[in-house]
Parts: sequence; structure tokens; C-alpha cells
Amino acid sequence: MEAAGDREMVNNVMCLLTDPDGTPLGSAMYLPQNAGPHQLQQIVNQLLNNEEKLPYAFYISDQELVVPLGTYLEKHKVSVEKVLSIVYQPQAVFRIRPVSRCSATIAGHTEPVLSVAFSPDGQQLASGSGDTTVRLWDLNTQTPLYTCTGHKNWVLCIAWSPDGKYLVSGSMAGELQCWDPQTGKPLGPPLKGHKKWITGIAWEPVHLNAPCRRFVSASKDGDARIWDVSLKRCVMCLTGHTLAVTCVKWGGDGMIYTGSQDCIIKVWETSQGKLIRELRGHGHWVNSLALSTEYVLRTGAFDHTSKQYSSPEEMKKAALERYNKMKGNAPERLVSGSDDFTMFLWEPFVSKRPKTRLTGHQQLVNHVCFSPDGQWLASASFDKSVKLWNGITGKFVAAFRGHVGAVYQISWSADSRLLLSGSKDSTLKVASGGKDRMLKLWMG
Repeated sequence: MEAAGDREMVNNVMCLLTDPDGTPLGSAMYLPQNAGPHQLQQIVNQLLNNEEKLPYAFYISDQELVVPLGTYLEKHKVSVEKVLSIVYQPQAVFRIRPVSRCSATIAGHTEPVLSVAFSPDGQQLASGSGDTTVRLWDLNTQTPLYTCTGHKNWVLCIAWSPDGKYLVSGSMAGELQCWDPQTGKPLGPPLKGHKKWITGIAWEPVHLNAPCRRFVSASKDGDARIWDVSLKRCVMCLTGHTLAVTCVKWGGDGMIYTGSQDCIIKVWETSQGKLIRELRGHGHWVNSLALSTEYVLRTGAFDHTSKQYSSPEEMKKAALERYNKMKGNAPERLVSGSDDFTMFLWEPFVSKRPKTRLTGHQQLVNHVCFSPDGQWLASASFDKSVKLWNGITGKFVAAFRGHVGAVYQISWSADSRLLLSGSKDSTLKVASGGKDRMLKLWMG
């Protein structure tokens, strides 16, 4: 009987389940070595008392567990004499279908398309072009809705308000135009104030102010300006950068972040437009900024259920719930990508010093982007690669080298399972899954 008991103990392993922040889910427990992700999902749902069974992914030392525990332990030669820490991460309850073909070609623009943006509810697409127009498209029928005319130069960037009521576009001439997406008509005259072209637009989150009224624009002229669409004028000018402002974000805590060619990231409060912090560390231009909460800030109250809201107050409440759930107990994180080949991961409310420095790219970092769940961070570089990082710790995870030209932009699917990259080599490539699965699927 003692021998049988010893064999039983050998076939079990002491495990401690923790959330991504390191908080234990109960105490350590013995689990059979034949237990895999499916059995672990059942245990986590039961321990969390989830009425609706939710999907989870599991990680051991940043390696996703996709096989039974025993197989993993044998492969990685992990000792069973110590408590095995297993991190569980909630996954989206919906799945985006992998891209395998072009579903439609939507023609209309007569010059290159320079910017595109989905509406927060996912029903429309807006595009800005070198032909000086903004076009609105119905995604259900994949047909054009409106052609918005009025700009005198290339339309460089566009941004939807998180409540879906407005669309703003910025041009090479330094002008901004607000549009009504329901009619395609301009809402007032162009907004003038910038002396050079527009480099970025970001709206105030709807959970902070509903209905949406304010947005911030960044320009080559070195300034950022806050505009009120109801007043149809600039209400604040954020000055202080000595070179062009290349990117701007409006955070969920109400602060505005601007990155510049002067190598500095500035943090602004938005009631009086005061500078409250400078984030220094980069040795060259700051090209791109991304927030860990960016997806829920952009989509506001809208999620995969397509729920409609009867009032701005109801929408604001739903958006705040989504934001708080996504953010959790951790501070909002910011990542910056630079011409100095590096990135910095920041927690601006915790410290003006970076949390960690992310190195590995061999040329400038052109674009950075958090996954919608904030667990992953992707970077695109002129070194022809896309790199994947842990979105919480900044630890390097994987490199994708399928492109043969500089990688310009990246974008995540709403379920955080697919990563899309666009390159100078004229191809789009898609990576699928978590850390391990992402190394398996690339499609041109």
C-alpha cells in the first residue's frame, strides 16, 4: 500500500494557479500529470464560481501549456519536487475566423488610401485618401455609403468618436474636418489652427465624457490641440515640444500622451492643458505610442454582442465597466517605439522612469500595438520583422521574419488571437494564436 501511495504521489504534481498579476487562486493543489488545458479550465471556472463557463489559456514560465502536464514536465525537464506555478489568462468568448482569402475589393478612391478606421460598433469603415476625400463604407454589404469632400490636400489620418457619432479627419494642409457618419456631410467649417500637417488624432474616452465632444490632434508644427466639436473650435493648445509631434493618445485616466521627434514623451492633464510629466529615455525620434487599454477606449461601450444604447448615460456606464474590467487592478501601461531601435514600457502614473527597455530590433521601430486584452505587445520595424512581447512584463516572446521588406504597421483581431502585419513588400501576413501557436501560421 505504501508503494502504491508513492506511485500515486509521483503521478501528481503540486500546482498553484495564479492570475496574470500573480494573485493565487486558492492554495496549491495536487493535480494529475494527465491533466491538460481542458481540465484546468474546468478547475478555474469552478474555483471562480463562473455561472457561464469561460475559456482560459494557461502558461508556465511564459510558455503556453497546450499538452498534458506530464508531457510538458518531461519535455522541459521540470522538477516535480517544487510547486509549479500556472498562470491562467481569460480569453475572448468569441473567435475571429482566420483570414484565408480576399472577400471583396471596394473601389472608389482615385489615389492611394492613406488611412482607414473601423467604426466603434464595427458596422462601418472610413478611409482617407490622397484624392482629398474621406469615404464611408457599409461593411455588411461591402458597398460605398458616402464620399465626403471638402479637404484641399491629402487626408492623412481619421478617427471615430468612441460613441460613433462623429468622424474627424486631418489633412496635409493642417486642417481638421468633423463629419456626420449618418449623412456624410461636414459638421461646420474646417477646424484651423495647426501650421503644418496632422500626424495623429485621439478622442476623449466615452467613459469620461458622454456624449463625446473633445478630441486632440497632433501636428508636424510641434503642437497638440484639443478641440470641442460642439463649440467647433480649439479649446486648448498643448505647446512645449521642440520638434514635430509624431503621435498622440488620450488615456483612460484622462491624460494625454504626446510623442515627438525631440525624443520626449509628454503627459498632459486635460482640464487646463498643463504639462504634468515628461518621460525621457529614447535617444532618437519617438515614432509610435500605444496604450494597454487602447482597444476598449476606441470601441467604448460596443462589444461583440452588438448591443445598442438608449442614452449617453447608459453608454458611459457600460464603457466604464468595460474599461475597469480590462484594466483590472494594474495601472494603465504605455509603450513607445523609436528610431533608436528600442521600445520602452511605461507605467506613467507609477513612475516617470520606464518599467523596462525592449531591445532586439536592428532598425527603427515604426509601429507598436497592444493586443485588445493587453496581454501581448507587438512591434513592427524596418528590419523586416515583427516581434512579440509580453504586454505586462515586456519580456521578449517571439520574432516573425516572413516579410522581405520594411514592416510599416500591425493590427490585432478583436479576440487577441490573430496579428496582422503590412509591409513595403506589398503583402499582408497573419500570425495566429498565443505564443506557441503564433509561430505556426503565416498567410500571405
